[in-house]
Amino acid sequence: MARAFAKKFYNSKAWKSCRAAYIAERVAIDGGLCETCGLVPGLIVHHTVWLTEDNVNDPDVALNHALLRYDCQACHNRESEDGSGDRCIIGPDGQPVEVRPPPSPLTGV
Repeated sequence: MARAFAKKFYNSKAWKSCRAAYIAERVAIDGGLCETCGLVPGLIVHHTVWLTEDNVNDPDVALNHALLRYDCQACHNRESEDGSGDRCIIGPDGQPVEVRPPPSPLTGV
């Protein structure tokens, strides 16, 4: 699931419109392939600048096509804020769902 501060943004008409327009733009360019690997269709419109509580309501960051990328699930999950991978998957409603890492075999956490 999206971080609590971003839920309202991801459910907003402005984001849904921006996302749809970006996907349409990518489909017109290359059929909608993943911008990272270029091998499979894109699935997730990815913010290349991490959204924070400070910038989530700044349209120059959150709704700027120059700061978006259309990625497949695998490429999106490889990139994370801390480099650990597997950030989220996209649920059936089109919204991000957080993926929790498996428990550590040493600590169980």
